[in-house]
Amino acid sequence: MVNQTYTADVLVVGGGTGGTAAAIQAARRGAKTILVSEFPWLGGMLTSAGVSAPDGNELEAFQTGLWGAFLQELRQRQPGGLDNSWVSFFSYNPRIGAEIFADWVQELPNLHWISGQVPIEVFRQGDSITGVRFAGFVVTAKIILDGTELGDLLALAEIAYRWGWELQSEWGEPSAPVAFNSLTERYPVQAPTYVVIMQDFGEAMSTTGVASAPEIPPAPNYNPSQFTGAWDGYGAETFLNYGRLPNGLFMMNWPICGNDYGEGVGRLIKSDVSRGEFIQESRWHSQNFAHFIQNQLGRRYGLAEKVFPHIPTAFALHPYYRESRRLVGLTTVREQDILPIAGGRVASIYEAIAVGNYANDHHYPNVQFPLQPKSIRWGGRWTGTPFTIPYSSLIPATTDGFLVCEKNISVSHIANGATRLQPVVMGIGQAAGMAAAMCVELNCQPRDLPVRALQTALLEDNRSKAAIIPLFNLPPNHSDWLHWQLYYLNNPQAYPASGDCPCPSWNHYPDSTFGKGLIRESNCFQGIFYRFDRQEYRFTVTAPAAYQGQNWQLVTLRSHIDEQLHAYPNEQLVTLWGHQNHFGNWLLVEHLNGG
Repeated sequence: MVNQTYTADVLVVGGGTGGTAAAIQAARRGAKTILVSEFPWLGGMLTSAGVSAPDGNELEAFQTGLWGAFLQELRQRQPGGLDNSWVSFFSYNPRIGAEIFADWVQELPNLHWISGQVPIEVFRQGDSITGVRFAGFVVTAKIILDGTELGDLLALAEIAYRWGWELQSEWGEPSAPVAFNSLTERYPVQAPTYVVIMQDFGEAMSTTGVASAPEIPPAPNYNPSQFTGAWDGYGAETFLNYGRLPNGLFMMNWPICGNDYGEGVGRLIKSDVSRGEFIQESRWHSQNFAHFIQNQLGRRYGLAEKVFPHIPTAFALHPYYRESRRLVGLTTVREQDILPIAGGRVASIYEAIAVGNYANDHHYPNVQFPLQPKSIRWGGRWTGTPFTIPYSSLIPATTDGFLVCEKNISVSHIANGATRLQPVVMGIGQAAGMAAAMCVELNCQPRDLPVRALQTALLEDNRSKAAIIPLFNLPPNHSDWLHWQLYYLNNPQAYPASGDCPCPSWNHYPDSTFGKGLIRESNCFQGIFYRFDRQEYRFTVTAPAAYQGQNWQLVTLRSHIDEQLHAYPNEQLVTLWGHQNHFGNWLLVEHLNGG
């Protein structure tokens, strides 16, 4: 029974990473916006799904838009900083991430957030989507965005979507299979993971003989052989530090004989009942993994307390979905669109509205699936070839009044392995929210919105300007940042294969407040610099005395530091400022003498 009807300019359904970003950006642009989420936390992968050690867009030049703003807020709010794990440069308590998104939403009087609701029906007028029904209320809006974790509005609205693999014959993707096979049948999409947070309860057992962590019971169908060898080749300590969070917490999102779960993953889109069955099984699987860890490593480790806002508090609010239904849009992002151009370090650009740079990463339990490489060495470590998301991949081929803003963009199964990452989806959401608000302003459909107007709005946003052209050496605080972004929009044929624009040396420009803050909060070290390869740097500490003799890897996220490390003489005494990551055994360099 419908008790109330709400009317808005923009309706965003789903409070995940992309949906939250879309709603915030649409409201900041001035649109009357309603955000309806299933869960009490906003942020999806970054918060309610528990993946609070995000991947991708880590380089300073790519820390822009709402993603960059989120990182700056985390730096201010997370006690002890973000250098806690070796899988990511940014790991934090997911509760703090959820608080940031809630605060951003609450400061906007034109943004109405309703939680605890899922869409039941989608209303159409001809080829246009006009409204969505929930339990007890209806929302009508000029533009409606699907920000659900699994593309549920696509199915409800009967908008064409893809689910599963495409063959090489479809688009000529080099990593796509030539024919369907046992892998494509067993895992039509990538395996989700039900994240569980574990906690170090201390060494009470070794000193008192009393177990400090409550026992983790096995769930149904416990089979320890599924997890045998999970940390072989790593060691238990390195395994735990993979997703280490502050205050003795550990994010368990481990792909090697771990808690990825893909058995019958097609059930996620068959019915509510079958989806519930899959979710329950995936949660049991993670409980069994946690039980196995405790059984192998001791009662020092147990389920975390006071993390997520439900009981038990150690389990995320929902699985981490790596793939969903995927829109059939005006343009489809293919593997070729995310791979480096011949002889270059960047992918080609087309209608760019968001940037990503992560490697193409696919998850199928106990299966190694080979993909065309897109990784590069930069800043003393591995990162990924930058690529862009085109605006037309957010727009349905034949439906109006509608945009997608999550992992549900028009993308191939193969390319989804790179486009699904949290910072990319946040950028997609920001662009979709901006586009929706501009469509309201101009009284036009998303397909008729001039792409250039959208790009300019993202670049010039007064709160969280977003890069849309990937340039390694153009951090957002550079005085020529906007000039070069616009230049390559106007002259895409001039976009450099190196990913570096010909701007003057950083030394001619003072660091911004953001850059100075990174340096001010760093520690000063002296030592001997060693070059082992073109992009492999080590450092033996001579001072301060407390660290004397320690050997660390040197890494950086800052372009001018990358240039200095690349040119610095081997076996020279160096003074530098940075953040030590004990768990990755690296020093994140923020300032180098002479720079």
